Amino acid sequence: MAESDLLYPENPRRREEVHHLHQQLLDCLSDNFRATNELIGVLNMHLGCRLASIEMNRNGTIKENCDTIIQAVMKIQKELQKVDEALKDKLEPTLYRKLQDIKERETEKIAIVQKVISVILGEATSAASAVAVKLVGSNVTTGIINKLVTVLAQIGASLLGSIGVAVLGLGIDMVFRAILGAVEKTQLQAAIKSYEKHLVEFKSASEKYHHAITEVTNTVKHQMK
Repeated sequence: MAESDLLYPENPRRREEVHHLHQQLLDCLSDNFRATNELIGVLNMHLGCRLASIEMNRNGTIKENCDTIIQAVMKIQKELQKVDEALKDKLEPTLYRKLQDIKERETEKIAIVQKVISVILGEATSAASAVAVKLVGSNVTTGIINKLVTVLAQIGASLLGSIGVAVLGLGIDMVFRAILGAVEKTQLQAAIKSYEKHLVEFKSASEKYHHAITEVTNTVKHQMK
């Protein structure tokens, strides 16, 4: 039995718990890298963006990887803001307001964007119009993206943000030792509880983010048929 187990009898159970939490976090991080790259691909192909794909740094910390996704999403938001400003500039005020109206039919919104998308992008495709409507004309999507950024920032700033991603693929004892190296032993229980809370929020935000991106890609596929 390890010396820490004598001082803290619940450590063996916590080892299992921490290992499970970290594996879930790794899965969520990986999923968000994939989803963000999928969104980047759609924007590059249909809105003429030149965004670089991102890659998970297996040698980096949780915070560093969270920051990578945050930076990529912020670049995406800047590109979407450019399209939004162009739409606002080219469309009549009444038509632009319709894009923001959640009661307006999506097909109508796509038709509205189709009127000016060629001026903005240099070409007109229904797929490009659909992407613009899904990502620019949707306050719901904007809120989902903002929520993900907030949760990622909270995870990066948490007690366990300094843990290296690489340890997630190691054994339970190695993960536990890494965490003990990052926080005081007396903080461990609080850190685990805090991490559980972040993970719940992260999963929820990630699921909504992935769903929003899937809706975009499905709409694009439908428009391209």
